[in-house]
Amino acid sequence: MTLTPDEIRTLKGINEALSLEEVREIYLPLARLLNLYVDANQHRSATLDRFLGNRDRRPPFVIGIAGSVAVGKSTTARVLQALLNRWPQQRNVALVTTDGFLYPNATLEARDLMSRKGFPVSFDINRLIEFVSELKAGRPQLEVPLYSHLVYDVLQDRSQIVDQPDILVLEGLNVLQSGMDYPQNTHHVFVSDFIDFSIYVDAPIEQLNQWFIRRFMTLRDSVFSDPNSYFHKYADLSDDEAVATADRIWREINEVNLRQNILPTRERASLILSKGPEHAVDSISLRK
Repeated sequence: MTLTPDEIRTLKGINEALSLEEVREIYLPLARLLNLYVDANQHRSATLDRFLGNRDRRPPFVIGIAGSVAVGKSTTARVLQALLNRWPQQRNVALVTTDGFLYPNATLEARDLMSRKGFPVSFDINRLIEFVSELKAGRPQLEVPLYSHLVYDVLQDRSQIVDQPDILVLEGLNVLQSGMDYPQNTHHVFVSDFIDFSIYVDAPIEQLNQWFIRRFMTLRDSVFSDPNSYFHKYADLSDDEAVATADRIWREINEVNLRQNILPTRERASLILSKGPEHAVDSISLRK
């Protein structure tokens, strides 16, 4: 274990009960498994490179992390990045969230898609595909757009530079979608085509609803009070009004997206982390 209790507290999301014990029992073995996969992948690439006489830098190993809003994808991604970064091989591990590839709010409003933000149609898929394609091709200094949850929009003046990492952790709602979801367009390229190992973070839908409401209530008393927050209009809601508003947002937007687009990708994952009521992983399913 290379993470301290203080570091773990900085990695966990809002209202998540991530403990040192859970990191030790769940995420550390998972990091070891992923490290073995990376070793095997690099060995295979090195063998092929020797045969072809290729001296180019090997493409990064891409780990995709999918799951619903409020399930804790971001925490899983941050913990795995921190653990893999400190493995003895000292690999460079980058983390990218697909939120930055959402269309700007102005575009979503013009297309009447604000109520479908987070659905596949709200993402600039071509730009996301271009990024993962160039990443796998070994291109240096790739520019990735950044997203602000405070202003609820893509930042126009800031970006993240991804420079030939050994491992990329790619976290997002729809990263496991494939041609199975679009049988009418079988020749389309998907992000999942570039993923080497995929993780789906799972929880019962009603539990996710309660976590979303709990997170909304916490944000109402903190982030929403900032006048710059997109959700500042919710800061003065009463408890009952806030619960009703969060529940409506969940059922009209997030649950619909989950059932239609996210949940159908679960069984394609290499590994499923299933969470119980306390937001902790209580079972793991690994595809053999």
